[in-house]
Amino acid sequence: MAALRRTLHVATLAAGARRALAGSLAGSCLADRRLWDKLHADARRGSVPTFDWFFGYEEAQGLLLPLLQEAGAACPPRVLDVGCGTSSLCTGLYTKCPHPVDVLGVDFSPVAVAHMKSLLEGGQGQTPLCPGHPASRLHFIKADAQNLEPVASSGSFQLVLDKGTWDAISRGGLPRAYQLLSECLRVLSPQGTLIQFSDEDPDVRLPCLEQGSPGWTVTVQELGPFGGITYFAYLVQGSH
Repeated sequence: MAALRRTLHVATLAAGARRALAGSLAGSCLADRRLWDKLHADARRGSVPTFDWFFGYEEAQGLLLPLLQEAGAACPPRVLDVGCGTSSLCTGLYTKCPHPVDVLGVDFSPVAVAHMKSLLEGGQGQTPLCPGHPASRLHFIKADAQNLEPVASSGSFQLVLDKGTWDAISRGGLPRAYQLLSECLRVLSPQGTLIQFSDEDPDVRLPCLEQGSPGWTVTVQELGPFGGITYFAYLVQGSH
């Protein structure tokens, strides 16, 4: 969470907007939905369609695309982005992945979900998003990542993405973060992969993931540096 408490490298926002959002986070509880409603509403007034903590799809695609190709048993493979916000992960997978993919973004902020639905459908005078493959699909649903029962059945996704969501929820206490992890693993295929993107040091994150993921393999890869900051991709995987 260190990078969330200082000005982050947010490639999709102008410098002035980045400073304003970083100021809004100071002393705030990042597990509070009202905070995210306000941040997403503020971001919608800008000139860019998406907002990314840490980094966006372009920086993550080198890791994501090979994993999707490995998930060839499911066609198209299903991807869940928990706490998607207005990130470019979902839209990037949908518009740029050359293989068919079925992407679902969930967030507890109705403001974020409404914005992403509008972006997908070409609202507010924008051009609708075009899939990178004719069979690809993209949906956004309002849901709490700590309780995915209403939107996702057990073992139904080959890839689950968490970019900063554990970081935010853990500010409200580790039990809530472990509930998020439990739900992510419940909806993940036994042969699938959960990826947590974070700037948190492996010495802190790995013991938490290993404790909360018995029977799963936990590894870490460095990403970046992006904007002078090194990030980590924590992979929780079943049998491959």
